[in-house]
Amino acid sequence: MVRTVAELKTASRKLLEAAGRVGEEGAEPVSLGLVPTMGALHSGHATLIRQARAENDVVVVTVFVNRLQFDDPADYERYPRTLDADAALAGEAGADVVFAPEEHEVYPDGTPRVLVSAGDLGARFEGRSRPGHFDGMLAVVAKLLHYGNPEAATAVPTPYRAYFGQKDAQQLAIVQRLVKDLAYPVEIRPVPIVRAEDGLALSSRNQFLTDEDREAALVLSRALFLMKERAESRLPLQPDDAVALIASEPRVELDYFEIVDPETLQVLAFNCQDTPFTGTALALVAARVGSVRLIDNMPLTDGVR
Repeated sequence: MVRTVAELKTASRKLLEAAGRVGEEGAEPVSLGLVPTMGALHSGHATLIRQARAENDVVVVTVFVNRLQFDDPADYERYPRTLDADAALAGEAGADVVFAPEEHEVYPDGTPRVLVSAGDLGARFEGRSRPGHFDGMLAVVAKLLHYGNPEAATAVPTPYRAYFGQKDAQQLAIVQRLVKDLAYPVEIRPVPIVRAEDGLALSSRNQFLTDEDREAALVLSRALFLMKERAESRLPLQPDDAVALIASEPRVELDYFEIVDPETLQVLAFNCQDTPFTGTALALVAARVGSVRLIDNMPLTDGVR
C-alpha cells in the first residue's frame, strides 16, 4: 500500500521493470491496469481487479472517498471506510499496489478552483438528482488517470488501461468522453455488472439495506430484465410496464426509469411503445429503497446482434 503519488510512481516503475525489460530494444512492452474505486470493496470490484490482472503485467487499485462527488455531506460522512479489508480483497483478486491517498495529497490546495465539466452528459439522470456529482467525479478521475500513467514512471511507451464497472453506466459514458475529448493516453475497459444470485446489482450501498428493503429492491432488476426479454424478442419495450411494476412495491420510491442511447444517453423516442425493438439501447433506473438510493441498468439488444 502506498499513500503518495511519488510512492505510487516508484512502486509502478519497480514492478514494471521486474515484469519485463522496460525500454530495451526488442523487448515486449509491459502493461499497467488501473482500477479506481472509492473503497468498501465487494465481489463486483474483485471482478474489475481480476480482469485487470488477466490483461496486464501490473495492476494498481486506488481507494479514495472523493468528497467532491457527494452532494449530501451526511452521505459522505457515512460512506464506509474499510481500507484494511479493501487492501486484503484487492490483493486476493490480483492487485500489486493499493494507492490510498489522503485528501491533501489529491487536493493539496483544498477544493480545486478549476474543474472539468461533465457538460450535457452529466446534467441528466444522476446529474439532475445529484447536482455537481459528475463534475466532482471527473475532478478525481482526471487526476487518478494521470497518477497511474505508467509512462510517467518509466518514460517509455507502456500500454495503459483503466477499468470501470458498467453498473455506473452514466459515469462510464462520461469517463469515456473525458478520455476521448481530452486525448488521455489510456484505454477505458468497461466491465459488466456483477449481480447477486437473486438479481440485485452489487453495490457498496447494499449494506445499508434492511432485510425488508433488500427484498423490495429486487423489483428494480425485475423491471430491467423485463425490458431485456422484450428487446431480445423484438417486441415493443413499453417501459411504462416497468414503471408500473416498480410502483407496485411500496418500499421503493422511483426517481427515473428511462431507455436511452448507450453512448449519448439521449432518451430514445422510438422502438419503445408501439414498434418492435431493434438495435441497441440501455435501460437506466434509480430509486430510493428505504433510506438508500440505488442505481442499476441493463444493456438491451434485439437478439440479432
